[in-house]
Amino acid sequence: MGEVTTTPTTLTIGIDLGDRKSHVCVLDADGAVVEESRIATTPKALRTRFESLAPTRIALEVGGHSAWVCELLKDLGHEALVANARKLRMIFQSESKTDRLDAEQLARVARMDPRLLYPIEHRERSARADLAVMRSRDALVTTRTRLVNHIHGVLKSFGHRVKKYPAPGFHRQVAGQIPEELQPALQPLLDTLEAIAERVLHFDREIRRLSTKVYPETALLNQVGGVGPITALRYVLTIEDPERIGRSRNVGAYLGLRPRQRQSGQRDPELRITKAGDRDLRCLLVQCAQYILGPFGRDSDLRRWGLELAGRGGATAKKKAVIAVARKLSVLLHRLWLTGEVYEPLRNTNRRAAAQAPEPAALAG
Repeated sequence: MGEVTTTPTTLTIGIDLGDRKSHVCVLDADGAVVEESRIATTPKALRTRFESLAPTRIALEVGGHSAWVCELLKDLGHEALVANARKLRMIFQSESKTDRLDAEQLARVARMDPRLLYPIEHRERSARADLAVMRSRDALVTTRTRLVNHIHGVLKSFGHRVKKYPAPGFHRQVAGQIPEELQPALQPLLDTLEAIAERVLHFDREIRRLSTKVYPETALLNQVGGVGPITALRYVLTIEDPERIGRSRNVGAYLGLRPRQRQSGQRDPELRITKAGDRDLRCLLVQCAQYILGPFGRDSDLRRWGLELAGRGGATAKKKAVIAVARKLSVLLHRLWLTGEVYEPLRNTNRRAAAQAPEPAALAG
């Protein structure tokens, strides 16, 4: 059909975003389909299609293109909503899933009640660019780990072994331990590891620069023992605005560290965490929790609380304690960021001790 123009609120549009082509479904005020079409997933094509349209509610599916498409549609004056795929299983896990039906379903849900989309907010463009720096570093570190494991495996298959050296200096430590018959296979990988090590250092310097110059609030988070510059910057870039989360204790649920709930009658089973939100930040917080509870963790209220949980026994007590500490850590970091307070590791312990201390005897007259 041809292009439809109308006054605000009379149309609702659903767009199923594809890598090359996207499917568009337009509903009128009565819910009837007035247009179904395909459009190239490019800024030029989308701008041409929607720039002359009156302000309209447009629902998108979340994906690799949704951030810039949402940004473009909002710049054109439309109400762009990005649907949370985890909440709309009736669309994204349908047994009859096609691009045409997905676009129509998105439009119908947006027309009925946009809150049912559980719309997500993409980060600002500058924050996404800075986050790309951290993700590029992660990609290099993952590649380095795979190469190191491959070298260990090849050497083992030929009856040779080398020590498990730290990954950053692995290429230097094993350079003289590669047998001559394996030089053609492994020396190029050692050269690649050397180049990766240099690039990782470059990204580390850029992360320190971003933390100091662009996001100085990370210093508030670095006060907590076990929280380094990478975790602090990732936390700030993920949350973006601490005021966006109403209460600090809601951060754990936002990052997927809250247990699932499936209560029915008298049954309330203990389930695993939801794993919603940013996976990489959740993993970093779990690593911080493991350090806090480990042999090198500093004494703090958080460490004491976690060790008490781990000491309650049971096969999974330690794992549950790590997740619980990660969740509590996420709340603590949000609170420090929100208030700008100086972190006191034993604040609660000292308060309890002061409350329990006996009153000093009155001086005799």
